[in-house]
Amino acid sequence: MISVSLLSAYLYCKRKLFLEQVLGIHEGPKKAPLIGRIRHRIYEEINNTEQDIVTSITEKHTSSDILQLYRTSYARIIRVVLGHYKYAIKMVNLLSSELFKEIWPTMLREAELRAKNVYDFIKKSKIFGKELWQELTPKIKSELKLASKNLGLVGKIDLLELYEKKIVPVELKTGRSPTNGIWPGHKIQITAYALLLEDKYQKRVDEGTVIYLDQNIKRTVAINPFLKEETLMLKKEVEQLLRSTNIPFFTENRNKCEKCGLKQTCYDENLLQLRLQELNKTFK
Repeated sequence: MISVSLLSAYLYCKRKLFLEQVLGIHEGPKKAPLIGRIRHRIYEEINNTEQDIVTSITEKHTSSDILQLYRTSYARIIRVVLGHYKYAIKMVNLLSSELFKEIWPTMLREAELRAKNVYDFIKKSKIFGKELWQELTPKIKSELKLASKNLGLVGKIDLLELYEKKIVPVELKTGRSPTNGIWPGHKIQITAYALLLEDKYQKRVDEGTVIYLDQNIKRTVAINPFLKEETLMLKKEVEQLLRSTNIPFFTENRNKCEKCGLKQTCYDENLLQLRLQELNKTFK
């Protein structure tokens, strides 16, 4: 089966995808991917603690108290996750204290949003504790793994918002956002997750969300039949690439090359052809 992440990687640069997935050539440690993994792990942990926070709330808690519950929990989680990645952080010449300062503003905004959502729900429902958790919407699941033999796709959704009458997949992205809309690869990725959710729950998914964390920008994707068809066609192209013995041409956008950790290897045609020959001998 094809991983959903390969679809966006294919759109970004076919040649790089071929080098990584077919020739087995990979980048060394880089700051941006590491920070992305750390942020994803933090979100996974804060969603795992959501139930504990909500069920601990009583009628004595004010809106400020609820916010403080979230702030305290999130600060602790960030420190624990940074501790887990301390050696990887050192390898890319970063300091955990610097990363905390970089990540905290985003997580503080998240704490404020969730605390307000809970407090507003309490004002309407007048319920607390376990009953509050049971009735609270939306509920959020994180790092949800899905696979479908029917679609030939497998993937892990960053966040899933569960409402009473709908489900919404959410992707968290680091790096800059486009001026308008969503990067093509991200749009395909969220559509693929919608297809996987539809296959699992037998329920139509009409929209998805992409959040660009660094700029605190949240954008909605309308999932329509054309996007679904484009995504499934793209999956077939990726399958063909992974079976191919022909190295794709360079990407037309050479700005991507300047930031790529595989640039030096990618431009060495003799090395790539030698690696391809070795690979072909292995499978003969």
